[in-house]
Amino acid sequence: MSSIGILGAGRVGTTLAHALTAAGHHVTVGRRGHDAGIPAASPAEGPALRYADHATTARTADVVINATPGDSALDRLTALRAELAGKILIDVSNATHDDADGLPGDLCYPGSSLAEHLQAALPDTHVVKTLNTMLFMVMTAPGSLTQPPTAFLSGNSDEAKKTVIELLNDLGWQSDWIQDLGDVTTARATEATILLVPHILRRNGFTPFAVTLAR
Repeated sequence: MSSIGILGAGRVGTTLAHALTAAGHHVTVGRRGHDAGIPAASPAEGPALRYADHATTARTADVVINATPGDSALDRLTALRAELAGKILIDVSNATHDDADGLPGDLCYPGSSLAEHLQAALPDTHVVKTLNTMLFMVMTAPGSLTQPPTAFLSGNSDEAKKTVIELLNDLGWQSDWIQDLGDVTTARATEATILLVPHILRRNGFTPFAVTLAR
């Protein structure tokens, strides 16, 4: 069992928090302007979640997941450099400038990636990029699709990626559905796939899907 801190209390962060809690992990959800009076989840949503501010969440966790908006994540996480030192940081976000309809338009870091910028800004942290090539509901229910999806991994530390793979297994990802692409520079490829998403959503609506490597 790991102590996991999730930065971001939106749909992505909350979905991951419920699933990881159900898998037996000690999970804290970090949110800005933390309010101790935030209501617990209803039984239909799963186990009640623990909340704290971002700094406390990062400092007290073994593994931290970035589920904050990608366009502002770099500044937010750089401010937590001390709290994230020595930790594994799993980045599941995509950094984009949105179009007028609110869907992703352009990349914030063309020719690079958010994961690479995070690793450069947090040299004492092991950044691993994953789960950013699918709609959020697939992250915790990969078996719900009609064919197996792929979870791609990018990161410089093989040990950190091994830990992330174990967490993915806890979320229902079979080992042969997980593809290690290599070091953190490979994240620029998976982050670029976000540019497919608005076109798929405009044609098919908010139907769960993921990028899949067929073999």
